[in-house]
Amino acid sequence: MKKKASGLSVATLMAGALVSCSALAAPGHAHDVSQLLEQEKASDNIYKAYFPNQDIARKAAISFHAQMLESHYDDGYLVMQLQPEEMKKLEQFGFTFETATDFIEQRNSILTQMQGLSSLGVFSAQSVNGSVASSEAMLAGIPGYPCYETVEETFAAAEGFASSHPELAEWIDVGDSWEKKQGVGGFDMRVLKLTNKNTGGDKPKLFINSAIHAREYTTAPLALEFARWLVNGYGTNADATWIMDNHEVHLMLHTNPDGRKKAETGLSWRKNANRNYCGSTSNSRGADLNRNFTFGWNSTNGEGSSGSQCNETYRGPSAGSEPEIQALEGYVRSLWPDRRGPGKNDPAPSDTSGIHLDIHSYSELVLWPWGDTNQAAPNGTALQTLGRKFAFFNGYSPQQSIGLYPTDGTSDGVSYGELGVAAYTFELGTSFFQSCSTYESKIKPDNLNALIYAAKVVRTPYVTPAGPDVTSLALSGGASSGGVEPGTQVTLTASVTDTRFNNSNGTESTQNLTAAEYYLDTPPWANGAQAIALSASDGSYNSKTEGVTGVIDTTGMSEGKHIVYVRGKDASGAWGAVSAVFLVIDSDPTIPPAEYCDAASNSSNDEWISGVQVGGFLKSSGASKYSDFTEAQGGEVVSLVKGGNSVTFTPAFSGQSYKEYFKAWVDLNGDGDFDDAGEEVFDSGSASSSPASGTLTIPASASFEKTTMRVAMRYNAAPTPCGTFNYGEVEDYTVSLGDGGEPPTDPNSYENDTDVSIPDNNATGVSSPIDVTRSGASGSVSVAVKIKHTYIGDLIVDLVHPDGTVYNLHNRTGGSTDDIDQTYTVDVGAKDSAGTWNLKVRDRANRDTGNIDKWGITFK
Repeated sequence: MKKKASGLSVATLMAGALVSCSALAAPGHAHDVSQLLEQEKASDNIYKAYFPNQDIARKAAISFHAQMLESHYDDGYLVMQLQPEEMKKLEQFGFTFETATDFIEQRNSILTQMQGLSSLGVFSAQSVNGSVASSEAMLAGIPGYPCYETVEETFAAAEGFASSHPELAEWIDVGDSWEKKQGVGGFDMRVLKLTNKNTGGDKPKLFINSAIHAREYTTAPLALEFARWLVNGYGTNADATWIMDNHEVHLMLHTNPDGRKKAETGLSWRKNANRNYCGSTSNSRGADLNRNFTFGWNSTNGEGSSGSQCNETYRGPSAGSEPEIQALEGYVRSLWPDRRGPGKNDPAPSDTSGIHLDIHSYSELVLWPWGDTNQAAPNGTALQTLGRKFAFFNGYSPQQSIGLYPTDGTSDGVSYGELGVAAYTFELGTSFFQSCSTYESKIKPDNLNALIYAAKVVRTPYVTPAGPDVTSLALSGGASSGGVEPGTQVTLTASVTDTRFNNSNGTESTQNLTAAEYYLDTPPWANGAQAIALSASDGSYNSKTEGVTGVIDTTGMSEGKHIVYVRGKDASGAWGAVSAVFLVIDSDPTIPPAEYCDAASNSSNDEWISGVQVGGFLKSSGASKYSDFTEAQGGEVVSLVKGGNSVTFTPAFSGQSYKEYFKAWVDLNGDGDFDDAGEEVFDSGSASSSPASGTLTIPASASFEKTTMRVAMRYNAAPTPCGTFNYGEVEDYTVSLGDGGEPPTDPNSYENDTDVSIPDNNATGVSSPIDVTRSGASGSVSVAVKIKHTYIGDLIVDLVHPDGTVYNLHNRTGGSTDDIDQTYTVDVGAKDSAGTWNLKVRDRANRDTGNIDKWGITFK
């Protein structure tokens, strides 16, 4: 690790704590919090549990989820809190143990700091015994974790959606928590319902509940972020718009709000806050809500849950005994009809709509029924297909939710077990108290994409996920942003692929594509929908990934925003998920400047980008998390050519050197993102402390005057074009495009007359490309080279065949002579001539400089 995390400072914790004096709790309440934290510090049965293989580790993470504290799969161990009998069970599967001393010390340090905050009165009485804190309290996230909203902040945000967007959001009271029911504080059990109320009909429904286990910090913030994406994206994001128009999303953001308030003090609290179990002052009190569901309750004779009140998996005295579960089950049963028979092996019909997602942390898993038996669910194949699709987005391990031992009374019982609705559990990340940097840069973006996919396929989740996905959807001429005049012929392009499954646990069947089509304003499932066929860009549908294209005739279309829906079909006959884009018709269109996603590092104190060299352009700069060097900010326009452009990206360090990974993107179609095919134009391939040199490649089909290039450098991992990461820098530039030279009329002769600067004393050198379209054996070729240089004895000049074979033309001869203007003959033999040839030039000494003036290749 680059930097070792230390205990949170009091200042850091205070920054996330309650800041209004009116929120200070009474001294007695502070004492209660301190005592609960002291109980936690007294537990020292925490171990590094070393596993024999990752398959066993993943299954242990399911069966022993209540005992898990951290996962370190790459290092070969899990951190677990274990009783002797639990250790014996794990030993049977090859686990070995050592005391997790570092973890215990760091935990105790943080808990001591939390006790200090408690003595200052920063925790509300709600955190301890349910008494309501002052309504004037100003909350700013969980102490030490400002990226995670408190229960009150979450509820306030949801209520804000409903009040500011009543046509899209409703904040529904569906019951009471245990403390609320007892009159000792507590919370309403609430659901945020999201849909466009102005579009009617019986809409497919996605239900998500989160934070059923209190200490799982990442879960409720992720669900709330999904709500933001839907509400804020309505009218501005085509996918968010059609989902809200045609589907419903129901979010129980806090399934265990009483317990969550305990966990916000730093306690590793899992269960609800029911004081009737395990003693009213014990931090082991309560019931495990995810063992209290009615369907399958205590069905494994004690293997899948515990009858001991102080156990972390205590199932409660009876099925559905807890008010939180009563509220959730009642709401779920109101959403969907029962479409599954009474038998364990009775499948739901394949056209059953609806999805239930239970968001947990942690273990990096996507799970589906059954969890109480190794037997596959009757809809097991379809559940597996959608599970592997979800896992494509978040990179988690997809598997049936049976571990080393079974579980029972879990959340999928009411949805899949009773009603036949597709049900899944996501286990986010690698720890309960996940760092904000990991959540923001990895967990949130990856899993948000999985939730969006769920909202897309909720109409037929047992069918649609088997089909291909549509990506890189775009319209020409700014038609999706500034708009086009009626009558404009708009070109639609997209990529359609049948390959987006996570095959880390078995392999999903995939097929070649057979069709793609678009619909204008009316989606394919609606009455009156009209399909318009799209063509394969290469002329035929014959592979698993295809570029597709078509022309939209806008003649007679009304002014305003229209939605274009696109989907693809594979050889199995499965139509995949719809993706959409806006088509704007405007008699007086304007092309607004592109607005790009935010990107930056969280720290540039230790490393940053000090130099960006593209051909003859060089920009040197100092430390910054993000730098805007675009033309609008006074920056110089960088000239690019089609084909290869020599680049060198140089890192700088304040002290010790670190390994840095570089990538660059160019917005080739000017649509304001870097997501389209071919827009990733440079990848250093690995992290290194040395400058990254190579070729930035612009496709021959590219056509733009000016657009944006983004360069990102990230410590020890590949950067992405959007979002934040721990260490490094992001820089933006304005770039313009030349043609890179045109082939002469002779079909056997090709030339590139674009000047390319040769970096001085550089082992990597530069390359000038020529795309050869003729095919057949190369034979003997003539290579005409014109290089301007003040000392050709410094130069090594090579011809590089498209397959990488290198033919040396000039190797540091000629001494101080100026310039190379010579034709070389090279016998390439039977190698095919088609592809991209390169002239590679390296200057291997100091001082003298020059450039490739032009070069050509002729096939005799």
